[in-house]
Amino acid sequence: MNVTVVGLGKIGLPLAVQFAKKNSKVFGADINPETVKMVNNGIEPFPGEDKLQEFLTKVIADGTLVASTNTTECVSFSDVIIVVVPLFVNEKAEPDFRALDSATIDIAKGLKKGSLVSYETTLPVGTTRNRFTKALEEHSGMSVGIDFHVSFSPERVLTGRVFSDLRKYPKIVAGITSECAEIAKKFYSEHLDFDPRTDLSKKNGVWLVGSVESAEFVKLAETTYRDVNIGLANQFAKFADELCLDIYEVITSANSQPFSHIHSPGISVGGHCIPIYPQFYLWNNPTASIVQSARETNAGMPEYAISKILNNFGSISGRDILIFGLSYRDGVKEDFLSGTYDLQEQINAAGGRVVCFDPLYTDEELIEKGFTPLNPSLADTIEIAILHNTNELYVSKIGNLPSLKYIYDGRNFLDSKGLDSRFKVQGLGNWVGESDVY
Repeated sequence: MNVTVVGLGKIGLPLAVQFAKKNSKVFGADINPETVKMVNNGIEPFPGEDKLQEFLTKVIADGTLVASTNTTECVSFSDVIIVVVPLFVNEKAEPDFRALDSATIDIAKGLKKGSLVSYETTLPVGTTRNRFTKALEEHSGMSVGIDFHVSFSPERVLTGRVFSDLRKYPKIVAGITSECAEIAKKFYSEHLDFDPRTDLSKKNGVWLVGSVESAEFVKLAETTYRDVNIGLANQFAKFADELCLDIYEVITSANSQPFSHIHSPGISVGGHCIPIYPQFYLWNNPTASIVQSARETNAGMPEYAISKILNNFGSISGRDILIFGLSYRDGVKEDFLSGTYDLQEQINAAGGRVVCFDPLYTDEELIEKGFTPLNPSLADTIEIAILHNTNELYVSKIGNLPSLKYIYDGRNFLDSKGLDSRFKVQGLGNWVGESDVY
């Protein structure tokens, strides 16, 4: 079987490698020539994905994966086309379909009879049927369900652990027609392996749902649920701050009851998924006030953190403020929609100067992204620090900041680290130390 994966990003490339491991001939199509060159040379373009380099080296050596910038040509050789081109929102919180529309037209131009096109990009409900299937028909001159097949199967993995997540979670699949669905089910069943799980209502594997709209909704539901749950936890944390209570004690105790599954609060929600996909849902369902409120709460957490610092210091004008962590998630070198950028904006607006330390990034990379790296000369000037993500290296780094007096812990990370008593640590919903810093 010949397979084309369109979009060799942090999800698309591991998928292409997974399919190539199953001995299909895989073409990886991407508009970035540098990405294509690195893949063909057997070099992972984005280090940090577990086992990707190992598997990529093998499939390139075996000749089962080759990358190209010519999507139409790749598709013309292929029986199955998997689409993993990202979809973002514009400044009005509306989906920006330009990249996906362009990729769909390129696919249609090379589409041959009998082929399956499966969209894995997270989409607003109704998009597969009403936008992309119609575009494929229009630009190919063929009819879905007769000449070619279309399915939707949401990616449900996290960067850094894609290969293990592919085994862990059921693969949700639906087709425009029942025949489309069965063809897609057969493909995924042959190209994925699944770990046994006793906690599911049925056997782990490929799960068919009744329509592409249901499959689209699955991904929006699971990611929006997380955003809403985090938003609730953040509101709880703010209330705990008002009462000088420990929100983590409250949440741990509440979650000891099996019907309570409160998430942890945090200084920000970043990345490609949780900040974006609830906006797809709101685009479909603009009256969803709970979803809207949670999105606003989570987006406002960096501003809330800076307000707590200002409450303690009165002013940060002229001060160097150290932020620990640029990446939006612990251990993953990805800063898309990272809350650190929002913290930087808030600090600059208050007259402060931002210094950043993240062991995942070189000093040159931090400078390129607009941050001043921590260096020995600046270490003596840091009185205030903010913990944006977690890393054990931060603990030793904190100990080497002689002027440090105050840390805002946005991840409840430092409470158990036994820091020197000279530090005043204010946690989100978890004050550690005196109620009045100065």
